[in-house]
Amino acid sequence: MSVTKLLLGTNNSGKARELFVLLEGIPFAVTTPQAEGIVLEVDETGTTFEENAVIKAMAFAAASGLTVLADDSGLEVDALGGEPGVLSARYAGPDASDEDRVHYLLSKMQGIEWNKRGARFRSVIAVAEPSGTVRLFEGTCEGIIALNPKGEGGFGYDPVFYIPFLGKLMAELSMDEKNSMSHRGGAARNAVEYLKGVAG
Repeated sequence: MSVTKLLLGTNNSGKARELFVLLEGIPFAVTTPQAEGIVLEVDETGTTFEENAVIKAMAFAAASGLTVLADDSGLEVDALGGEPGVLSARYAGPDASDEDRVHYLLSKMQGIEWNKRGARFRSVIAVAEPSGTVRLFEGTCEGIIALNPKGEGGFGYDPVFYIPFLGKLMAELSMDEKNSMSHRGGAARNAVEYLKGVAG
């Protein structure tokens, strides 16, 4: 009996690694664009995480003919009016590294007091069928923007995202710890329940 493939609609290796772990146990064979020989750069023209997740999921579904799971996620900083938001990956410019983005964010946060550095990670996952059906799932994680980066784990803004109830930065967490409470973890758990139902 063949197992239906589920394509991850991302070219971000860090995100793909997390999703592989979060999707363990689903009745699909999880695969990536690279593994399927799909070369596709999706222009994320949406103004919300929901819009961008749908854009990516539908583009990869059309290109592959497979069911696709795509995530759009980012950081919302209260003191910056919700920035970087949907521009999280491009905040410091199109060719900036994770380190560049972290330093750019910290430069904009200079002088902001600790009790005004509230922020959250938001993740919206879209599951798109080749037929055009799309379902959305959301997760959030509240935290504080640290004064300095720390930690070797994760990616993106994890080194400056402090989680008060754990007393740690996101980049200091193990993969299991992060997945148990992260924004992407929450959205993925809801998506997993849906996918189990679809396959059943």
